[in-house]
Formats: sequence, structure tokens, C-alpha cells
Amino acid sequence: MEKEAIQIAILGAGIFVRTQYIPRLAEISELFTLKAIWSRSEESARGAVEIAQKYFPGVVCKWGDKGLDEIIHDDSIIGVAVVLAGQAQVDISLRLLEAGKHVLQEKPAAASTNELETALSSYKCICANLPSQPIWAVAENYRFEPAFLECKKLMADIGDMMSVQVIVEGSMSSSNPYFSSTWRRNFSGGFILDMGVHFIAGLRMLVDSEIVSVSAMTSHVDATLPPPDNISSLFQLENGCSGVFVMVVSSRSPKIFWRVVGFKGTLQIERGNIDGRHGYLVSFYNSDGQSKNSFFTFSGVDDELKTFIHDISLATLKKGSGYEPDPRLSYLEGARDVAVLEAMIESGTKQGALVKLKKF
Repeated sequence: MEKEAIQIAILGAGIFVRTQYIPRLAEISELFTLKAIWSRSEESARGAVEIAQKYFPGVVCKWGDKGLDEIIHDDSIIGVAVVLAGQAQVDISLRLLEAGKHVLQEKPAAASTNELETALSSYKCICANLPSQPIWAVAENYRFEPAFLECKKLMADIGDMMSVQVIVEGSMSSSNPYFSSTWRRNFSGGFILDMGVHFIAGLRMLVDSEIVSVSAMTSHVDATLPPPDNISSLFQLENGCSGVFVMVVSSRSPKIFWRVVGFKGTLQIERGNIDGRHGYLVSFYNSDGQSKNSFFTFSGVDDELKTFIHDISLATLKKGSGYEPDPRLSYLEGARDVAVLEAMIESGTKQGALVKLKKF
């Protein structure tokens, strides 16, 4: 007998749900059933459902407090993607987890380390009171990008790390669909925190060593953006290596790369596009100065969604037997990304004073 497909719901009906979640989930629609899309307003929910119905004809529209309660209390819904304003995500995720549902929450994991500590403590209590542990995942697509996975394999070939550089010259201008996002403008740390967790996730994945302390200078130059919009930071890794993290939210010449210099070679990942394909160019320079280049198109969002569906399917099958989900989706990983940026922003308010990271 063919097993019944698991049912999921999406909370949120904004740009990212409409342009990424729905099309990416449509590519793996044989793995699950999308039962509902919820938004605070009926109009927004109906707009997203209209797009989703092309791929998921049975999807229903939910909105407001009543619609949210219906999703929380619907036992047929196993997993929920929470794609909401950063300020609202944690509370709603915890309500869903308490109802025994698996949650994939969009990044950032929380607005601050204080919120993270409270959230993790609440999650621990929820897990202690339920027969099987609901998965709390953070959607961080950089941990699933093939370019970063390839570089992680190549790190052994560069020898002992000597220096790390992460340079982010972003393009957050009025032409960007997220520019006018109200919640990001009212978010502590603004676009630096919201966008920056991606780049920190990529950095932490590459070096495979935690950041223990930072010293940073911040500034606010572009009055159309929330403060700060520029950050320059030194960071120290647990393995003794140090590095720099520089982020400009809006540059006229966007450029993003990670570069790790080792005793026997150098690795670099740079965002770009080749023949209209957007992705990352991975360059490996050996001790003779020869380079090997490979290009990987973006597919992190697809892979993280596929992994979450796989994890919750197995967790449902093995209910009560302690299934271990993919660690790249772990809420703890998302928490550690936020902790790095919060420490950098705090150091910036203290004119570059050394700040030690909170450990999660």
C-alpha cells in the first residue's frame, strides 16, 4: 500500500514565499502535500494561494488569529515553514513546536542572543514534555550550497590556516524588492543582521572552527538604510587563526567573496554569474601558484527544503525513537550565526572594544 504523503503548511505570504518557497517546493511536490498557506491578512494569503494552486491544487487559504489556531490544532499538518517578520518568528515557532509540529523557521534564528537563550530554554521544556522531539530547523541555504560543500572538502589541501577574509559589498538599494521591508527596518541590527547571517554561516562552515571574540567598527552613511549600514571587524577563531569580516549593505559595485589563506594553498569562493547562471566561482590555488576553478549554480534553497521534508518524513516514521535531523538545519547553528553578528554590532557601539561571544 502506498504511504500517504506528509502534509505541511506555510506561515507567511511575502516576497520570499511567492518567489522562492512556492516554486522550489513545486519541484519536489511528490514528497509532500501543501495543505495551507497562512498570512495575517486575507488579501495577502489569497495572493500566495493563487500562485501555489498551479502546483498544489488542494492548498487552502488561512488568515488572522482564527486561521493560525486552525493550523496549530490540525493534527494532519506535520511540518510548518515559518516565513514571517523576524520579530514574530520565534514566538509562533514555539507555539507550533508545543503542538508537536516540526518547524522550518526562516533566518535569522532570533533578533538577539537574549531571545535565543529564552527560545532554547523553552524548546528544551517543550521537548521534555512531548513523547517525541519536534524538529526546530533554521532555513540557512548557505550551508547547503554546493560551492561551500566543495570548499569544505578542499580545506584540508590548503594546510594550516593563516588568514581568513570575508568581504561583502551588497546591493541593497531601492531597486531591491526587500528594500522597503518594514520589519527589517525596525529590526535591531537592520540589514546587517538580517543579511549578514548568510555570510557568517558560509564563513563558519568553511573554517569549521567557532569564532570566540570580535572587535568591530560600525558606521551609518546611507540615510535611506537603517543603522548600521557598514561594519569592519576583526575576529579570532578557536583554532588560533584570525580574520576580517567587512560588510557594506549597499555598494555601487557589488562584490562578495570568502578567502582562506593556508600554508600550502588558498581557497576562494566568489559570487557571480557565468552565461546568465547565478552562483559561486570556487578557486583553489596550490603551493605552486596554479589555480583550479569550478562554478556552482545556486541550489541551496532547493536542497534545504528537500532535507527538511526528508527529515520530518523520517522523524514521523520513527516516532519516539529519537531521529537525528541534518545538523546543518539545526536551530543551534542559526543561533551561533546571530551571536557572531550581535557581538560585532555591540563592539561597534563600544568603539571597537573586544567582545567575547556568547556560546550556544
